[in-house]
Amino acid sequence: MSAKDQSGLIVESVYTAYDKADVLEGVSLKAQSGKITCLLGSNGSGKSTLIRSILALTKPNRGRIVFDGTELTGLPTHKIIGAGIACIPEGRKVFAKLTVEENLRLGGYQENSREIISQRLEHVYETFPVLRERREQIAGTMSGGEQAMISIGRGLMGAPKLLLLDEPSLGLSPILVKENFKIIQRINEQGITVFLVEQNVHQTLAIADYGYVLSKGRVVAAGTPGELGETREVHQAYFG
Repeated sequence: MSAKDQSGLIVESVYTAYDKADVLEGVSLKAQSGKITCLLGSNGSGKSTLIRSILALTKPNRGRIVFDGTELTGLPTHKIIGAGIACIPEGRKVFAKLTVEENLRLGGYQENSREIISQRLEHVYETFPVLRERREQIAGTMSGGEQAMISIGRGLMGAPKLLLLDEPSLGLSPILVKENFKIIQRINEQGITVFLVEQNVHQTLAIADYGYVLSKGRVVAAGTPGELGETREVHQAYFG
């Protein structure tokens, strides 16, 4: 396999189980470097389990996971994060009793240089001007949309090469969902590879370069947004 073939995130034949019951059954996919790749699927399809498998929070029983040529299989979670991967978890999960800026600084915990941390903070504040205005506000008092900005900003503080987003539209109003997806596009335009795990099929296919459909722990379809929009699997999963 050439160096080019190994760029981005590669998941090969991954099986992951809870209590000996397989949740993921031979999942293979690739998130191409510099692109937005989406993973669609209904509740219970195994989407979040795949995120946990990539981060070694729930270790696969079989298969391999590679990122930019580095074998992630068997590595502890902090080493995987150190390889240049950041995750924006489902439900945002800010540190509610800390300020906005304290939340953001936690995202850069692996960086020791104060100068670099300051530069990254400035970059986040340029991306989310409202966070600069609210930098001393307690995160738990922010709106759902603002907490989503904190969560994404915290992920960016690690200067990731790959951003994993788990259901970023969950619990947001339609207006905030649109804004969130515009932000994801802007982040990708900065050169960050995006792996977007979502149920919101319309918004997701509008920004993705390529995508997969997961059903009952298996990849059942793959293709460009135009191709996926026409597949029987997408229509069955989302429109009955």
